[in-house]
Amino acid sequence: MQLNKIKPAVGSAHARRRVGRGIGCGLGKTCGRGHKGQKSRSGGFHKVGFEGGQMPLQRRLPKRGFVSLTRFNCAQVRLSDLEKIAVDNIDLLALKQAGIVPATALVAKVVLSGEIKRSVKLQGLLLSKGALAAVQAAGGSITD
Repeated sequence: MQLNKIKPAVGSAHARRRVGRGIGCGLGKTCGRGHKGQKSRSGGFHKVGFEGGQMPLQRRLPKRGFVSLTRFNCAQVRLSDLEKIAVDNIDLLALKQAGIVPATALVAKVVLSGEIKRSVKLQGLLLSKGALAAVQAAGGSITD
């Protein structure tokens, strides 16, 4: 294959539409632009999303995007943080009192970071697979 010999497949490329060549071609006189208005004029360009001075759609809609509004309600807890807590029955309230989880948190999830060597009883907390295996290997238990 040579780059100077590449051509589109037969039948896929269409000839450029020649406008303004009389009524016989179907695109004479106004050349498919209609009669009056900004888009019919030479140089009658307006930017994408322009609505003639009306507030554009992208400015009318509220800006929320894909950012979760509840992202601050779930806190992450490391295994090494559980090791530091003096109590054996650990729940969300115990984590808040120890200052590991912010007071506004509604849910806490234990993730595999650090290690735990003592047996603890976790209640009402979410756990990652690795953290669950580590807690059970240390002799701990999990209840909902």
